Amino acid sequence: MPDSPSVLPDWPCVYGGPLFAARMRAVPDEFRVVEELGFAASGDGEHDMLTVEKTGTNTDWLARKLAQHAGIKSLDVGYAGLKDRHAVTTQTFTVRRPNRDGTDWAAFSVAGARILDVQRHNRKLKRGAHVANHFRIGLRADLTSADRAALQVRWQHIVAGGIPNYFGPQRFGRNGNNLALARDVLSGKRVRREQRSIAISAARSFLFNEILAARVSAGTWDRLLEGDLANLDGSRSVFSVAAIDETLVARCAAFDIHPAATLWGDGAPLTSGAAAAIEAEAVAGHAALCAGLVNARIAADSRPLRLRLADTSLEFDEGIFWLSFRLPKGAFATSVIRELLTDRP
Repeated sequence: MPDSPSVLPDWPCVYGGPLFAARMRAVPDEFRVVEELGFAASGDGEHDMLTVEKTGTNTDWLARKLAQHAGIKSLDVGYAGLKDRHAVTTQTFTVRRPNRDGTDWAAFSVAGARILDVQRHNRKLKRGAHVANHFRIGLRADLTSADRAALQVRWQHIVAGGIPNYFGPQRFGRNGNNLALARDVLSGKRVRREQRSIAISAARSFLFNEILAARVSAGTWDRLLEGDLANLDGSRSVFSVAAIDETLVARCAAFDIHPAATLWGDGAPLTSGAAAAIEAEAVAGHAALCAGLVNARIAADSRPLRLRLADTSLEFDEGIFWLSFRLPKGAFATSVIRELLTDRP
């Protein structure tokens, strides 16, 4: 896709494409997300740590409501990540209250939100502080016995082999509008700080998806190439792969490490050799986005090409089936769904 259009490509799947259409998010309760922080509240410090369940509510909007209730600035409220609005989600917020007094959280009343737990904590939650998200998603479809059998087989393949770690369509906004914004921002248009962040994120995500699509098409998204970065499973740790040996092949097959590609920016590509050649060809048609990220001094980073699911299950009810799985932070449930089905209005 050239630099000008904002319509997103139909990036390739790996298991044969969608099996059928199903309706997702018919009601919020059929899309549940529970955030996993990976650590407990410290029990002391100057912040209230709140576990909050929200329904049909924007994370940033709710953070502002918490700040208003506590009588503090919005900047003094922290959270680890944005969660789906059209869902029932459980996540953690920190609210700075140095004197421990004056905040009656039992009196907090906002439609679509309820506080489940309050603890004291010694620091503000920062973006990305969590380790994973747990999903339980209901998908509505009238399935035949053949549909069920095919779905079970496909699900088994996904659980066993993982999926391409695409950024989901929500990263690019409605009709790809965030990508259009990115082209404007990277060509010099002045916007609010929040819009600039959205634009930069959309540009980097799009270029990564183009690289990943090239690896999927070549059948190398789930194996190491000479010059790749290898990502240690469950961490941000990476190392360069100068040459492929049996040990690396075995570690990749066992999901101990994953091939990783460049998140574009200053210093890109971070790969070399054969892997860098694929990346260069994949982004060649998007020179303005690449140059804009470099000129904006956005440091290049990396992201695993392969996504591993954990704690998986598939259950059938009348007219609906349920998928449950755990994904590491930064991964998109929609990237799992697209390997199974298309979304039906």
